[in-house]
Amino acid sequence: MGRRLARELALQILYRYEEGDHNLKQIIDQVLESGRYRDEDRNFSQILVTRTIDALPQIDKHISKVLEHWDFNRVSLIDKIILRLGTCEILYFDDIPPRVSINEAIELGKKFGGSDSGRFINGVLDAVRKNYEGGNHK
Repeated sequence: MGRRLARELALQILYRYEEGDHNLKQIIDQVLESGRYRDEDRNFSQILVTRTIDALPQIDKHISKVLEHWDFNRVSLIDKIILRLGTCEILYFDDIPPRVSINEAIELGKKFGGSDSGRFINGVLDAVRKNYEGGNHK
């Protein structure tokens, strides 16, 4: 399944982290050792989680900047984590085209979020991408 599975694992890890279990290393170990995953999937998932946590203030700032008529604190936890993962990929993973990151986040939203999550995630991440690319960062 590849990187899609790795993104799902990252979502599980960050969900547990956001729910109050702040022993990140232990969460990562438990989630990644709970199944037979390829080394590439484990590695990508761990890097994605670590970069997301390390850059959380910057990531949240990019998301908050593009939310129109919506308070970031009112976004559901699942959607918030998916937005953070997608934004992290757009900002910090030059080897992944932003459209791929957005599409993967949309799929996560459809699978794990609410009925409108896919559309909401698409709109927010596309705006993040446009702001980021417009700032000559890429």
